[in-house]
Amino acid sequence: MVAISPPAATHKWGSISFASTLYLQPVLDLLLSKVPNQWQAELRLGLQEALVNSAKHGNGLDPAKTVSVRFSVIGDCHWWVITDQGHGFSHPCGYALETNGSFSLETAQDVGECGRGLFILYQIFDDVKWSQAGAELVLCKRIRRWARLPLVG
Repeated sequence: MVAISPPAATHKWGSISFASTLYLQPVLDLLLSKVPNQWQAELRLGLQEALVNSAKHGNGLDPAKTVSVRFSVIGDCHWWVITDQGHGFSHPCGYALETNGSFSLETAQDVGECGRGLFILYQIFDDVKWSQAGAELVLCKRIRRWARLPLVG
């Protein structure tokens, strides 16, 4: 089941929630609908990684649990707030999150396969923050005309 709430005229945030699944194409299509074409592939990769992590690791692919996403475009910033019903984020390699919810990339080359998803998120998005409990992820991508070209095309 999918529930969608488009942004209302009085606020700029839309929302979608869906049962934990790895079939994410329609969800990604909606979440990327306002993203310029040249950024679609790169942001699809990043959002897919984040949503798969929420459904698989956060909710254990339990169809009774949902993943919720609030999304908005404010100025040149595209925002996604992803929340699952899991017990929170704990890095599988034992690397702890910083107190501000960030992940240090200084050790990214040492984390191997279990750090691949985190590395992808930090390469694609300009801001990546987890709530203190770790069950909510905030992603932001600034899209400016004079910014770098997408990594994925």
